[in-house]
Amino acid sequence: MVYLLNQDVRKGAVEMAEKIFVVEDDPVIAAGLERELTKWHYQVQRAENFEAIDQECHRFAPHLVLLDLNLPSYDGYYWCQMIRKDSDVPILFLSARDTSMDQVMAMQVGGDDYVTKPVDLPLLLAKIQALLRRAYRYSSASETFIFAGVQLDPTKARLIYQGQASDLTATELLILKQLFQAQGDYVSRESLMEECWLGENYIDDNTLAVNISRLRKKLAKLGLEDFIKTKKRVGYALNEEASKK
Repeated sequence: MVYLLNQDVRKGAVEMAEKIFVVEDDPVIAAGLERELTKWHYQVQRAENFEAIDQECHRFAPHLVLLDLNLPSYDGYYWCQMIRKDSDVPILFLSARDTSMDQVMAMQVGGDDYVTKPVDLPLLLAKIQALLRRAYRYSSASETFIFAGVQLDPTKARLIYQGQASDLTATELLILKQLFQAQGDYVSRESLMEECWLGENYIDDNTLAVNISRLRKKLAKLGLEDFIKTKKRVGYALNEEASKK
C-alpha cells in the first residue's frame, strides 16, 4: 500500500515550523526520527528526562507528541494521561506491541493514533500530517454550535453546559461537530470515520467506538448522561432529552 504525502501541507509547516516532541528512549531510533522529521521541516525536540516527560512537554509546547509505549520508570500510557491533564495536543503512540488491545488501551488513555514498530516512515509521516490537519484546521473557525442548551466552541475545542466546560481532543471535536451539525439526526459511522480520519483506510475498527466512549465519559461529568445515542446499523445522534434530566 502506498501512502501519498501532501507537499502542500508541508509548505505551511515551513512557515509555522510545527513542533514535534519525540519521547523515545532508544537513542538510535530517536535520532533517526529526529533526522527524518527535520527533513520535512518539523522542529523536533527529543525527551531527555524520562521521569518528567509531562514537564518537558509543557515547556516545549509541541503541536504533536510521538510517544513510545515501553519507557523507563513509567510507560507511555502513564505519560499520556499525565499530558492529558493540561493539554489536548495530538498524541501518536509508537510501539512494537501490535495487538488490538494495546491500541484500544492507547486510545482509552487519550491517544489519537498508533503506529507499530519497526516504523514504516511513509505511514508515520502520513499519520502525522493527518493528525495535524485534524487538530488545527478549525483554529480559525468562529462558528459556535448549540443543541439543547449545550454549546460547542470549535475555536477553543471545548464543550460548555450550565457553566461547566470540558476540553476536547482534535478527534473528539470533529465527532461532535458533525453531530451538532446534524441537530439530532443520525450520522452514520462511515460518515464520522470519513470526516475524522479523512478516508484513511488504515484506521482500526475500534478507533471510533473508543473515541465515542471517551466522549461519553466527558459528557457524563458535565451531567449529560446519554447525550450521544446509538442506533444499531444506523449511527450516532445527539439526544435532546439528555439535557432535560
